[in-house]
Amino acid sequence: MFTTTIAPRFGDIDGLGHVNNTIVPVWFEMGRNSIFRLFTPDLDLRPEKWHLILVRTEFDFLSQMYFDGDVEIRTYITKLGNTSFTVGHEAWQRGGLKAKGLAVLVYYDFKLQKPLPIPAKFRKVLEEHLISRTNEDSSEK
Repeated sequence: MFTTTIAPRFGDIDGLGHVNNTIVPVWFEMGRNSIFRLFTPDLDLRPEKWHLILVRTEFDFLSQMYFDGDVEIRTYITKLGNTSFTVGHEAWQRGGLKAKGLAVLVYYDFKLQKPLPIPAKFRKVLEEHLISRTNEDSSEK
């Protein structure tokens, strides 16, 4: 599991004093940077070096988050397929799970414009971060 700590910015807050719902997907993307670095350590975005494409995301907002406390983003793998894998995300603030989500990434060849099997060297590393989401409270994982 990877963790990223986010300090909410004033601009992340809506008129009701909550973290705006459009911010959480951005934080989850920031959490995926650790996974991106597994595939492309220097984060070089040239098509010949970058091999991941996002094909699906979903989010559940469970409780409000606020400006006055850091948010921990937890990122891990929930499913590993032949050409794709599913990333789990959780946002925690003050010891409580506030939002969760999933993102599906495909190992992709941008030149050929098609998915490719995930190479064994990457599959092995992804397996090290494979966690089941059957338990809603991942603090017990």
